Amino acid sequence: MNKILVYTESKDNKFKNSAFEVTSEGRKLAEILKAEISYLVISNTAEDELKHLGSYGAENIFQIKLDELNDIYGEPIAYSYSAISSAISNFANRKGYNIILLSGTSFGKEIAPKLAIKTNSALVTDCTGIEQDSENIILKRPVYAGKSNVYVRIPGDKFILTLRPNVFKPEKSEFNNALINKVNIGELGISKADFTTVIKEISIASGKLDVAEADRIVSGGRGLRGPENFNLIEELANTIGAATGASRAVVDAGWRPHSEQVGQTGKTVSPELYIACGISGAIQHLAGMSSSKCIVAINKDKDAPIFNIADYGIVGDVFEILPVLTEEFKKIT
Repeated sequence: MNKILVYTESKDNKFKNSAFEVTSEGRKLAEILKAEISYLVISNTAEDELKHLGSYGAENIFQIKLDELNDIYGEPIAYSYSAISSAISNFANRKGYNIILLSGTSFGKEIAPKLAIKTNSALVTDCTGIEQDSENIILKRPVYAGKSNVYVRIPGDKFILTLRPNVFKPEKSEFNNALINKVNIGELGISKADFTTVIKEISIASGKLDVAEADRIVSGGRGLRGPENFNLIEELANTIGAATGASRAVVDAGWRPHSEQVGQTGKTVSPELYIACGISGAIQHLAGMSSSKCIVAINKDKDAPIFNIADYGIVGDVFEILPVLTEEFKKIT
């Protein structure tokens, strides 16, 4: 019998939206495969927050306390990718889980390959759809910078999947019978040797939305001409409750931090609304945002590639359009 383990990611002891996405999809996959399913959390999350997973269908939840895991290292740290991947893989191997599901966030992308090696499993990343034929699960994932999709059939019974964030809609369950199980860290065989890399401190700009989690994003490119003009992007973003994003060219020029970069070498996003301002639409950028639900492009070049995927296009100068657009949004927000 198949056994599925869903790893649910949290931040500041609160579940990310992506955690509810994988919770819902894990439940659906378990129904397809008629499999046993459990959910694993590695954090100091309180029990009330853990039970929040139950409203999305999680019934059997295991928690590994992050503080207890970090204590093995012997020095104060925020977390360790390698130690967390060891904890997940050791738990999965000991309990006999043959399928692991997690979100394709930056954290998920970091630990998924490690899990594949430690559990001797196939790995399919960045999935945007899960289907079934008569015999196998079929996974849809984008290729060629989002220009096409491939469908992957897994013939074996051991595999790990990462789901592209903001693609799958979390669906609440009518039942909420979450059972919380505390995992004894001493039973997982973790030692200091598992902490090959550690994150000692995390610094985050206060009050800023994470571009990877936001359902609305306003991004700027070289058409903004300089960092001093990104106040136009920030004002529009603040008006509509959006995160601010940037193209690779802007980040490489030092105008914006890498944490805001959207694209193949930045963050992959799939918000409800993506407004591209002064971004021509290089293939690397399109790879990171083409799955957005609604794309609005503003560019003075009518032949800019970004218009090929935009749902709405405005041909014009961003310095003229953005202030007007912001004022109009202020009237209705």
